[in-house]
Amino acid sequence: MRRRIVISPDSFKGTLSARDAALALAVGWQAERPDDEVLLVPQADGGEGTLDAIAQASPATEWRTTRVAGPTGESHDARWLMLPGHHAVIELAECCGITLLPRSLAGEPALAPLTASTRGLGEAIITALEAGARRLTLALGGSASTDGGFGALSALGLRLLDADSRPLPDGGGALEHLAAINPVLLRAAPPGGTTLLTDTTAVLTGPRGAAAVFAPQKGASAEQVAALESGLARAAAIVGGDEHLRPGSGAAGGTAWGFAWYWGASIR
Repeated sequence: MRRRIVISPDSFKGTLSARDAALALAVGWQAERPDDEVLLVPQADGGEGTLDAIAQASPATEWRTTRVAGPTGESHDARWLMLPGHHAVIELAECCGITLLPRSLAGEPALAPLTASTRGLGEAIITALEAGARRLTLALGGSASTDGGFGALSALGLRLLDADSRPLPDGGGALEHLAAINPVLLRAAPPGGTTLLTDTTAVLTGPRGAAAVFAPQKGASAEQVAALESGLARAAAIVGGDEHLRPGSGAAGGTAWGFAWYWGASIR
């Protein structure tokens, strides 16, 4: 009997994208049951493969490419999507995710928990806005950094200053020295709003926060986790409000918090 089979995996982190996993499963299935109809529907949770999943579900999607900084500054081409209605979709993992870190000769990623940044995400957002995007969806997953989204927001014009009014370098480790934030030059959010796709309910700070829960996965030692936590807490105190307590605000090293506060983005 001929059957219709739906193959719908997520990515295998650091190994296979959702699309490649679906293709591999389909090859194996059809080797045993060549008469079956196999439908590939790769999934994503906001991390790697989100663009591919959305593009497959949206035939009118237009692929775009832009040059951005990777998590530790290396320039590379990042893909993004323009959907009908001037709706841009940008995947953090595609811009500055952990899989983009330089690798050693043995193939191991050079983890940089204190200096990795989301700047590349902000650069991709600028490209989308200048291309006419009036609505943004940011897929926040697979990050290499714990910088509160300040790398991306700095690319968009936000200024982070130390006690001597000098600009802070990129990376969550620098936030311990944050003394002031100047939003005067920050680009305005798109008129259609910004939606953040997240896969966690973690908050920004505390034992269930971005640093404590996720920074060890990004290579942070116990001492570095404490430094990152201190920096995020310092930033939250300077900004004020209670967005840092909102579930999901800790996604992508606190990037969700940064965009929720400065752009009024909605966390999903």
